[in-house]
Amino acid sequence: MPAYNFDDSNIDWQRLGDFEHLHFSILNIDERNNIADVLFKFAANQQIVLHRHLAHNNTFVIQGEHRLYEPDGSLKEVRPVGSLTASPPSDQPHREGGGDQDVVIAFSIRGESGVLYELMDDDMNVIGSISFQDLVDINKSLLAA
Repeated sequence: MPAYNFDDSNIDWQRLGDFEHLHFSILNIDERNNIADVLFKFAANQQIVLHRHLAHNNTFVIQGEHRLYEPDGSLKEVRPVGSLTASPPSDQPHREGGGDQDVVIAFSIRGESGVLYELMDDDMNVIGSISFQDLVDINKSLLAA
């Protein structure tokens, strides 16, 4: 069977503030059930900001290799294209990134109306957060533009 590359050229990728190696595109927000479906793209051979997931995340790797790293930067796990993972909330911080090409991952963030992610510095101090309401507000502003 031939291999295919995912064409993301028609996706309206957004940056998350000044954070490097990370783009996202909100696919759908279900405010009634507190579900956000978001595409994330992490740069090849890079690591995004240290963070922890405070909500359940289902992920599906669409393109590339999804790499997870320990807070010290050492490789923790590799999820190949086609991988589906269900991850409950966790207090354990980690970094994520792409393998030898940018990775595109569909995230279905479920069941939490409050803080979804805490962003951390290298000393594991919380420097910011992303809430469900933040995603709702971003989505509304993008739809209005």
